[in-house]
Amino acid sequence: MKTTDSAVQIKNPGQNQIYAIQMREITKTFGSVVANKKVMLDLKKGEILSLLGENGSGKTTLMNMLSGIYHPDEGYIFINGKEVSIQSPRDAYKYGIGMIHQHFTLVDVFTAAENVILGLNDGSKFDRKEVSRKVSEIASRYGFEIDPEKKIYEMSVSQKQTLEIIKALYRGADILILDEPTAVLTPQETDKLFAVMRNMKKDGKSIIIITHKLNEVMEISDRVAVLRKGEYIGCVDTSETSPQALTDMMVGRATTLDIDRPDPVDPEPRLVIEGLTCIDHEGVKRLDNVSFTANSGEILGIAGIAGSGQKELLEAIAGLYPVSKGTITYKPKDKSEMSLVGMDPLLIKKSGIAMSFVPEDRLGMGLVGSMGMTGNMMLRSWRKNRGFFVNRKDPNQLANQILKNLEVVTPSTEFPVRRLSGGNVQKVLVGREIASAPAVLMTAYAVRGLDINTSYTIYNLLTEQKTKGVAVIYVGEDLDVLLALCDRLIVLCGGQVSGVVDCRNITKEEVGLLMTKYRKEGASHD
Repeated sequence: MKTTDSAVQIKNPGQNQIYAIQMREITKTFGSVVANKKVMLDLKKGEILSLLGENGSGKTTLMNMLSGIYHPDEGYIFINGKEVSIQSPRDAYKYGIGMIHQHFTLVDVFTAAENVILGLNDGSKFDRKEVSRKVSEIASRYGFEIDPEKKIYEMSVSQKQTLEIIKALYRGADILILDEPTAVLTPQETDKLFAVMRNMKKDGKSIIIITHKLNEVMEISDRVAVLRKGEYIGCVDTSETSPQALTDMMVGRATTLDIDRPDPVDPEPRLVIEGLTCIDHEGVKRLDNVSFTANSGEILGIAGIAGSGQKELLEAIAGLYPVSKGTITYKPKDKSEMSLVGMDPLLIKKSGIAMSFVPEDRLGMGLVGSMGMTGNMMLRSWRKNRGFFVNRKDPNQLANQILKNLEVVTPSTEFPVRRLSGGNVQKVLVGREIASAPAVLMTAYAVRGLDINTSYTIYNLLTEQKTKGVAVIYVGEDLDVLLALCDRLIVLCGGQVSGVVDCRNITKEEVGLLMTKYRKEGASHD
């Protein structure tokens, strides 16, 4: 490995028992792409460290090297002051490191206890009662709520996450890495998770949390480390910083964190949904008697815990999901209303219905990954060309316009979009859909996984469409953003509408209760 001027300090940082982890000059490349460059990172024992950075800054890559998924090209890792080589997840657990990823690795038909011991093969026979007892003991010690005998398919998202953490603790982890742990949790579930994290901290556990939610960073962490474009920018005490200062560190320049929400002007019904019911191919009712109105000149938010029907709702309106019962009525300005039930996306477009949809699956449903920006712009217009040759001029102009206005980072408009970062892919998709001048614009998780700067670009774009009289429907996960950006909010629970509320007159705690069908006295409703 490469020797530097500070080789002695790097190679031997000292047997300082304050630190659980010390990473020194960690470099990782994938071909010509430098994911991490000479990163220095320290995690103290018994602390919660937040790891921040824009998309593509190298956060997950860095943590994957701690958890044994990747191996650094250069640099050193010290655990409790001793240099180690982590070649696999099994090695990581040997050194007491457990990582809880965004996507859970659980077997649905197994119980919680069975999932905990899954993959543990030391040649001995497991005593299921003893495993259940240990799981219950861990849960009691830190404040988890889990039934060791409950099947995974019977669990909520937060219970599955709880089990992933217990799996790591059962395997002896003293260092936990949580990747976007609150992305799909209600405020109440987030509060429970933070209480558990504080209990683990008191017990001497060291925790790294990767999150984009700055309010959570300020609430739960002791220190914050920031990466930018694969390089270590610095680490600050949480008590001595602010969301604005952290954002400026991540982006590298002064930015604004204010979401502008002008009042709707002359709102008119643009989309009316009545009694909408959708049943999937397995006979499960995904939407049950859903009714609401989306008005012009407003942003209508849709909230709910994961799997409450948000995805199916937008896809049903867009003609991508079968409707079993109910009506979807499009009411254009100065034209006759039209029923959308039974129409596919092509027929909706042919009928002159000005509706755009930014789906959750950006590259699966939204864009063709192997094509560049120009090619993906053509997907919106190629059917207009009657001749043998396809007109690339207009799509190329649009691609260059989006490239400039949204600051898309790409070598060229012909560069395959699948090779762009998540934030840039989303800019391309949102830019294309807005450019079609819709009367109704629907977005599903438009900023999921995006950094602060890109997220606020998207928020501003949606607000701009609202001021132009577009009916914007925004499905999101971050309740703070939903309540700051939207005018009204529909709350879904188990495929049903549990409330339609004014975002200016309700708290996120009240929305969280509606997400689980419990209501506080005095909650504001339309």
